[in-house]
Amino acid sequence: MAGKRPFGNPVPVSDLATDILDPVLRKRAGISIGLVQSWEEIAGPRLARSSRPEKIQWPRRLHEDDPFEPAVLVIACEGMAALHLQHETGEIINRVNAFLGFTAIGRIRIVQKPVLSGKTRPRPTLRPLTEAEKSKLSDTVGLIEDDGLRASLERLGATILGGRKV
Repeated sequence: MAGKRPFGNPVPVSDLATDILDPVLRKRAGISIGLVQSWEEIAGPRLARSSRPEKIQWPRRLHEDDPFEPAVLVIACEGMAALHLQHETGEIINRVNAFLGFTAIGRIRIVQKPVLSGKTRPRPTLRPLTEAEKSKLSDTVGLIEDDGLRASLERLGATILGGRKV
């Protein structure tokens, strides 16, 4: 809760970040943070794991009198998810339009590329600790009386030391 509103109520940091990022995303990618955050509800959990909305490409209007044309939603997805996404294109267009409140999207363009989410991030490989590191670690946490806490701190220390290069 980093900021404060005029009435003294605390504001979550995520709200502050959204206020900063939303105009940038709208200008650069034509997409709102709300759409990105709600992607799992729009596409469903199965598709959301392997896809994400990239940008909305609005057609250029040469004159102000030109009629409104719906935009193209560019979705990045991995491998076989592209096939599943293609079969559900009509449903996703309807859900995105319902989310936005008007018929903004007319088509979907699928771009195959790796989509990493926080859940599928690969774990780094840890090197084995040397005997000197093991003894220093056990000496450091040896004075802690609680067995569970000592074991947890030992695992944490082993992870930190194992991630460093020799």
